[in-house]
Amino acid sequence: MVGPIQVAASLNPKAGPSGIMETPMVEIDRLSLWYGEKQALRDISMSVPKHRITAYIGPSGCGKTTLLRCLNRMNDLIDGVRIAGTIRLGGTDIYDPALDVTELRKRVGMVFQRSNPFPKSIFENVAYGPRILGAKGRADLDGIVERSLRAAALWEEVEDRLGESALALSGGQQQRLCIARAIAVEPDVLLMDEPCSALDPIATAKIEELMLDLKNSYTIVIVTHNMQQAARVSDYTGFMLLGELVEFGVTKELFTNPRDKRTEDYITGRFG
Repeated sequence: MVGPIQVAASLNPKAGPSGIMETPMVEIDRLSLWYGEKQALRDISMSVPKHRITAYIGPSGCGKTTLLRCLNRMNDLIDGVRIAGTIRLGGTDIYDPALDVTELRKRVGMVFQRSNPFPKSIFENVAYGPRILGAKGRADLDGIVERSLRAAALWEEVEDRLGESALALSGGQQQRLCIARAIAVEPDVLLMDEPCSALDPIATAKIEELMLDLKNSYTIVIVTHNMQQAARVSDYTGFMLLGELVEFGVTKELFTNPRDKRTEDYITGRFG
């Protein structure tokens, strides 16, 4: 295998947007996946750089979400799934049979397309993960909840409402609460599957601004149908088509000078 950031062609960027070499957080090597007889991912190799935002774009059904769900083994929950290849998180093979999947999902948090707060208080939504991991003292939980809500740019809106139901929040607030819940256990990687698709433009702008802040502390991977969003927030973009990673590179270069005609056709609206 060629070095993680130095693959020829266009699958792995050589240097970051600033021109310096990147440190990989996730390394994907010849990953393929099948749902029964149907192949959904085809021989994907790429690296996800640490403390950067990586976006996957492409038409519906191209494998974006399937690839995202491989990074925290969510596809394990689907009957008939078969995987070949390797994924390493910080150098650890996440498909090693000895790996504790619960520990993996602590390191790789996920925010879904539609906000899914628990039918509990705002406080208990954020404290849920830390409690499971052993945080018991009220002072500790208070600190974790406040820190997480501040990091999710939600604290000032809810600090006097922590005992109220999370379901009373607006859609955009609920999505930021789900982000706070995901980062409360301090993951290495934050996966976001179409995090703004159900939100209005104002709430979308808040989530995008939040992502740009969070990448200083977390490695973020997003799936989006919105190419403008990928162009605005991501450092790297991968274009997927029919289960194949057609092209992967620095976002600005991929959008302004794509190397593959299929990427150019998609970006210019010829299909998709």
